[in-house]
Order: sequence, then structure tokens, then C-alpha cells
Amino acid sequence: MTMLGLSDLQFALAAIGLLILISVAIFNFKYSRARRKAREQSVYSLDERFAREPSFGQGFADTDSGERSEPSFASPLATTITPPEKFAIDPRIDCVITLRFDEAISGAEILEEINAWADTQAQSNARWMCEGLNANIDVAEDWEELHPDSSYSDLQLAIQLASRKGPIGVIELSDFCSRAQALADTLGSQIDMPSVNTMLESAKELDAMAAESDIQLSINVLFDEACPWGNFDALMRQRGFKLSRNGRQYEFYSNGTMIFNTVEMDPNAPVAQLTLLLEVPLVTDEERAFERMLGEGVEIAQAAHGRLVDDNGINLSEAAVISIRQHLDGLYANLEKSGIPAGSSTASRLFS
Repeated sequence: MTMLGLSDLQFALAAIGLLILISVAIFNFKYSRARRKAREQSVYSLDERFAREPSFGQGFADTDSGERSEPSFASPLATTITPPEKFAIDPRIDCVITLRFDEAISGAEILEEINAWADTQAQSNARWMCEGLNANIDVAEDWEELHPDSSYSDLQLAIQLASRKGPIGVIELSDFCSRAQALADTLGSQIDMPSVNTMLESAKELDAMAAESDIQLSINVLFDEACPWGNFDALMRQRGFKLSRNGRQYEFYSNGTMIFNTVEMDPNAPVAQLTLLLEVPLVTDEERAFERMLGEGVEIAQAAHGRLVDDNGINLSEAAVISIRQHLDGLYANLEKSGIPAGSSTASRLFS
């Protein structure tokens, strides 16, 4: 440093600058190599390559519903196989980055760049999505899932800020922003990107709000004598319950949507107690799910000689029911005030 005439501060700044340049060079090298590798390994025609439904997070971004934690609850298993629900980008729970093109760009070109990310992207717990603003003259201008044969004037990339697993981490969010910037550079687009720190704060606030609203209600029916499974199954079906695909729990549907279910039970043993469960944020207040669950519990208790009890085995009182309903009214109101009403598609994403 003395020979070069540099002070300690000047030397430190020079070293930091050099490290940044090296890091950028390494990132660009890996990204370019991944793109070449994706193209070289492609053995399908363009139509075949994009025949599958495009998914921004395929292979590394979607949350695994089987790994839910806090609070634990079973994924609804319908008696028939239904296609997965498709969600739209929502700024209330997503970090949204917008890319704007000077000239419309084909969906095939965008998808080719995005699909190449999977080769170098580590597994992520956050949900990623991508939408384009259709630039075709004969199509109503609207945000839509990317299609290879359409052209787009704008692109939205989004990552979910929080779920039942907690708020998004700084590494995941930073990686998302870095890849969005790299995509903008590759496609030659302008980019509108919020700061990482701002989004991290938003994620913490969203997670705190969700934690206060993530309520699971249960009603227990304690039978005087254990009910044989065959008799119990006949009673539940008579009441309109459907046996889940795993054969160990029952589900109650309204308008094609499950509004509450039972805990898992052993079909090879008599049933001594039935517990009905309601995931409050996932069902609209209009369904009056708690009242209906309570009514089913009363009917089942009367038919099978049982009684309604709380988690401590104490008979459920009318005062307790009134208190629960009042608490539910406040909970539904808070969710509505936050812009994420119970039972909405946004709530389904947040509380998953």
C-alpha cells in the first residue's frame, strides 16, 4: 500500500470493488452456461417444448403442501380428482416486479429464458408466478398466463411474501430480484422493482397479520359408548359427509367446496369421539360454517348417544358458543379490513 501511495481506506474500497466485479462475472458466466445447456439439451420442437402448461416456479419454486407446519392441518382430499386452482398475481401478498418492452415480445422467447432458470436455481419454499400483458390486437388487453404463441408488451414476475411457513427469507427474495434483473437485461426491457428491504418489511407485517387470523375451530362429540365403524360410517353418510380418499376422515361440502372436516380416525376400530375441524380463514363468513358444523355435531350426538364437549372434555355451554361466534365476527371483520377476506383465493394462498 505504501509503494502504491494508497491509504488503508482506499485499499479497502479497491478490494471491495474487485470482489463485486468478480461476483458479477461469476453470476453472468453461470447464467450464460445454463442457457446454453438448456438449448443444447432440448430435443423437442418448439411446439412440443411449450405444449405443457408454463410454470414460472416449476422444479424449484412452488411450496410443497405436504410440508406444512404451524398450525398443522390435513390437505383437503376430494372424493374426485379436480384440477389445481390457478391463482393470479396479487400485490397484497406478492412482491411484484414489472418488465416493460419497447416492442412486443413473443411468449415463446420469454418462456425459454424462464425455463432455463431451473438448471441453476436451488429449491425454494416460496411460490413464484409470471403473467404477461397480451399485446395482440384481437385480444382484450389483460394480464394472463404466458402462452408461447402470444406476444406481450409487459411482464409481471411475482413471489409470495408469506405463508404458513412464515415470511420469505432474504436469500430467496434477493435471488428472485437478481434473476428478474438478469431477465430484464437479457430481454432488453425496462424494469420496475421494489427494494428488497421494503419487501422484507412487508413480508413480516403480512406474516404477523396472518398469524393473528390463522384460527382452527374444533367441536368434539364424545359418545357414551364407542360406535362401531359400520354404524358410524352409515350415520356420517346419511348426514351428507363424504369419506376422504384416504378412508380415515370425513368432509362436509357446500356448493362444491369443503367447509369443514373431521380428524383422521381408525376405520378398524369403534369410534369413541368425533372431532370436527374448521379452518376459519379458508371459508367465507357467508357459509356460516361454524353454525353448520355445530348443528351437525348436535345431530350426530343425538343420533349416536353422545354429547358436545370442549378440548378438556367439559360440556359445551351456550355461553361458550356465543363467545366463539363473537370472536369469529371480529376475525372475519379483520380479514376483510386487511383486504384478504376469508375464503378468497388470496386467503387460500396466504394460509397454505
